[in-house]
Amino acid sequence: MARRPDPEPSKAHRKVRRPAPGPQVVVPQTTLKRFYGQGILGVDTSRLSGKLIVMEGADGSGRSTQIARLVRWLEGRGHATVQVGLKRSTLVSEELRKAQEGNVLSRTTLSLFYATDFADQLENVIIPALKSGFMVLADRYIYTLMARDLVRGMNEQWLQNLYSIALVPDAVFYLQVSPEELVQRNFSKNHALDYWESGMDLGLSRDMFDSFVQYQRLMVEKFQYLQKIYGFTIVNGDRAVDDLSCELQEKVESVLIGKA
Repeated sequence: MARRPDPEPSKAHRKVRRPAPGPQVVVPQTTLKRFYGQGILGVDTSRLSGKLIVMEGADGSGRSTQIARLVRWLEGRGHATVQVGLKRSTLVSEELRKAQEGNVLSRTTLSLFYATDFADQLENVIIPALKSGFMVLADRYIYTLMARDLVRGMNEQWLQNLYSIALVPDAVFYLQVSPEELVQRNFSKNHALDYWESGMDLGLSRDMFDSFVQYQRLMVEKFQYLQKIYGFTIVNGDRAVDDLSCELQEKVESVLIGKA
């Protein structure tokens, strides 16, 4: 006698296999952009729908690593990204690099070189990207430039006027790492220290290691001073890369949903 097939299970008892949930796409909340001063004439800030996220910190603080991780994380959630940073302007970056190689730039010339580099990227990369809804990640911004110049004795009001064209970022994270740790990281990576990042032009010490530590301590002081004015977030960079990455992702997500 033929066996009757088992009855088809009712819908209530069927095991429905659902695909594993992918990363949740967070639609960025639009926030009104503004400039620190007069800004760039003709720019309608109400049309800048993207987000500007800045990562500050000395060489060896982990900026580039954390930006690369944020880019992968953001793009994995459906966000288009653009990266900018110091000496990336097609207008003056090569000339600035060559000028620095001679180690003879005056503080004012150096400052104006970097200001031109920043202004070119702001007008031709940052603002167009924000207008298109991109997530713009800046590997350093005006705060590093101002801190460097303040350490070199430049007038603070002059610097504020110079960078009044800058957009106020949606978030700024300063990765603070002890100078002693920075020495180890930089020497381990490059087997040398940079002339300018060591403040050798200031005559702090004939020994580059000692000058580096002294200069970076001065930079920390200036960043802490600027933080009181501009209100950016100081993050402890003396931690494991993964721990730091998780914290930054949480903070950036808060920015995207408008809770920062």
